[in-house]
Amino acid sequence: MTADLVNAMVLGIVEGLTEFLPVSSTGHLLLIEHFFGFGDEQFGKTFVVLIQLGAILAILSVYFVRLWMIAIGMFTDRAKFRFVVGVVIAFLPAAVVGAAGYGFIKDVLFNAWVICFTLIVGGAVLLWVDGMQLKPRYQDATRFTLPMYFAIGVFQCLAMIPGVSRSGATIVAAMLLGADKRSAAEFSFFLAIPTMAGAFAYDLYKNHALMTADNTMLVALGFATSFIAGLIVVKSFLGYVSRYGFALFAWWRVLIGSLGFMGLALWG
Repeated sequence: MTADLVNAMVLGIVEGLTEFLPVSSTGHLLLIEHFFGFGDEQFGKTFVVLIQLGAILAILSVYFVRLWMIAIGMFTDRAKFRFVVGVVIAFLPAAVVGAAGYGFIKDVLFNAWVICFTLIVGGAVLLWVDGMQLKPRYQDATRFTLPMYFAIGVFQCLAMIPGVSRSGATIVAAMLLGADKRSAAEFSFFLAIPTMAGAFAYDLYKNHALMTADNTMLVALGFATSFIAGLIVVKSFLGYVSRYGFALFAWWRVLIGSLGFMGLALWG
């Protein structure tokens, strides 16, 4: 049991540190499970979704005042209402695809070989976009156009493939559509709230029978460590990417994907 608690804490820290970075938290967690093990296979897959709640609350705690002002002003302020509609529009494609393809995603795509490949390809895409001489037209994540919100939501569906990265897909899409680095990353935060909450609720509904007393304690520990690590990342990420871009995260993806391939080739 002690080993399981340590594993839960480690996975929670990894989830919190990687969820909002364009490196794929799910990919990292599944690779750790594959090479180091975590409980039974089915609950391991469910655990990586359930502990995302801690990361969700990290965003809510940092942006609580801003989100509260949007919520209470959305019926009197047209701009706030349009932003809320934009988030819903961006969320819907992933909700539909995720619900329709749930079994295929969990049974087929949650695969270490797939993850390593998409980590490396995603790293190359990040380097390409980061090096482009883009001319941003938007510096405020709440001021994107409605078609732009929808397009970002469509791109987010690519993150159903573990290793692609939900934040990476949405950030790249937003930048290609005219957002600067900071607003692209910030909208990724906002869109994460309904997307991750929906994934959490749906996975809990589908796998509630797996939640024994012992598993509940593991999820609680993973949740707590995920919250703390996520809080650190949310508070520091925007400032970092505004100054330095995404090259560090791109090369990290390539490194982890390459090491993963080596590990699979040597040990399977």
